[in-house]
Amino acid sequence: MPTAEQRLKALGLTLPQPLKVPPGVVLPFQFVRVHGNRAFISGHGPTDADGSLAQPLGKVGRELDVAQGTAAARLVGLAVLGSLQRALGDLDRITAWTRVFGMVNSAPGFNRQPAVINGFSDLVLEVFGPKVGAHARSAVGMAELPFDIPVEVEAEVEIRSQES
Repeated sequence: MPTAEQRLKALGLTLPQPLKVPPGVVLPFQFVRVHGNRAFISGHGPTDADGSLAQPLGKVGRELDVAQGTAAARLVGLAVLGSLQRALGDLDRITAWTRVFGMVNSAPGFNRQPAVINGFSDLVLEVFGPKVGAHARSAVGMAELPFDIPVEVEAEVEIRSQES
């Protein structure tokens, strides 16, 4: 089976640079915290290849439609994979995606959060396949998200040790 990196290349996808934090913002935490055989992934938003926040910003159901929200969730997936690559050194250390928590910056009355977060889930399944990529998931609406991003996702993966 091809490696995760080979699958990304075959899909024509490039992992973005680390998030360019807006001026004056302090983020006193790790984007990926490895503990034992788990990697806990802090909430990520959609980023462009250079690490800047991807546009458009705003609420899904008002400034963005479902397709734009789904595309933003896919960009979040790439941002998460970029952070995992930097933290783990090799995406193929991931043995299982265990949990995904997707948050959608939702306009009042918007209730299609699962369709939006499918952009993230579909990417994980494309890159890791159904055995490693299958995950438990929640997709919820939020009144606001940081910096007016449309989607934020946090997750947890099981990993093998570097010696394996």
